[in-house]
Amino acid sequence: MLQDKDRIFTNLYGYQSWHLDAARARGAWDNTKALLELGQDTIIDRIKASGLRGRGGAGFPTGMKWSFMPKNPTPERPSFLVINADESEPGSCKDREIIRHDPHLLIEGALVAGFAMRARAAYIYIRGEYIREAETLFAAVAEAYAAGLVGKNACGSGYDFDVFVHRGAGAYICGEETAMIESLEGKKGQPRLKPPFPAGAGLYGCPTTVNNVESIAVAPTILRRSPEWFASFGNENNKGTKLFQISGHVNKPCVVEEAMSIPFRELIEKHCGGIRGGWDNLLAVIPGGSSVPVVPAAQIMDCAMDFDGLKAVGSGLGTAAVIVMDKSTDIVRAISRLSYFYKHESCGQCTPCREGTGWMWRVMERMRTGDADISEIDTLQQVTKQVEGHTICALGDAAAWPIQGLIKHFRPEMERRINERRSGGLETMQEAAE
Repeated sequence: MLQDKDRIFTNLYGYQSWHLDAARARGAWDNTKALLELGQDTIIDRIKASGLRGRGGAGFPTGMKWSFMPKNPTPERPSFLVINADESEPGSCKDREIIRHDPHLLIEGALVAGFAMRARAAYIYIRGEYIREAETLFAAVAEAYAAGLVGKNACGSGYDFDVFVHRGAGAYICGEETAMIESLEGKKGQPRLKPPFPAGAGLYGCPTTVNNVESIAVAPTILRRSPEWFASFGNENNKGTKLFQISGHVNKPCVVEEAMSIPFRELIEKHCGGIRGGWDNLLAVIPGGSSVPVVPAAQIMDCAMDFDGLKAVGSGLGTAAVIVMDKSTDIVRAISRLSYFYKHESCGQCTPCREGTGWMWRVMERMRTGDADISEIDTLQQVTKQVEGHTICALGDAAAWPIQGLIKHFRPEMERRINERRSGGLETMQEAAE
């Protein structure tokens, strides 16, 4: 279990003020100039050594991503950092807590990361529904400018670095990095074909790196406390601390910072007061936000909550948005509801996703009521495979995986509904004949 002295986010619950003076008292902006004086390549090397992987879902090594940026940007073609605060994954709410309770960790992280990548500015793209959070972020950026921490000669380092906050309009697809760049440019939020990758041609055609809020916010603390300290938590290739967002059928839902690789049972017992109705009442868990496959109770109980541990049980860590479902859950209805979400949020650019998400939802609704044929379960599985991996961005995969997880682990429940509906229908016909 993570000790309080090792927590990076010490105001996660907002018991203290988010303003600059309180943030400084907690350790933010503590001689940031000295961090920048380490030098750009040293900062990137230390982030690599820490083992930090992207906290937005994909888990790509952060230091390596930073190293893709050009070493000699020109005034005509500057580099940019885009921070993904478009937290629209159902079940995910960690970045929201950082922004409204500790925004200066994010702004300082933006300066450090932007400097390391030789970026001219950072754009923080915040979800449209986060109204109060955006107000806090605008105010915190203004405080940082007023104190000389960002802007011209940021922190007295001789480095000019601007921070802009851009509010989205509430589209899930804009959480995809290239769709976010399109939206920032004032266009319709639709993913771009890759290559070119953003590090080659991103925002306004310039080299760009897109990172998650949590990935950026932890960077200054890693540099202050050392990469070795951060790497001391978690299993190999799954290093550091992580914000877990636990919702659903637990006694105390919460957002909590914990060490990576903590077993699921320990995470729930220590921070959530256990499963509602006891551990025997656990049905299944969606461990990383709605886009990862569901895992049945028996497989998740002692699973390590990290990228590799959850991959081993056929799911993923994602954003670590842990959705817990007890035996009162109508699992088919729950997955059908997620299917509707992906149908609604598809941008419509790719035919497999545009047509497939609607088709999958309509079939899932018939599965929910049992008004289907058992052979259609295999057809549904085949269609998820035709959508998965055949779209420009990963929304097609995100729509397919929850259904694949349902069929893999809860096919008997789907068949039971169909058989019950069919036998009920036969009885009704017999009664009518009599």
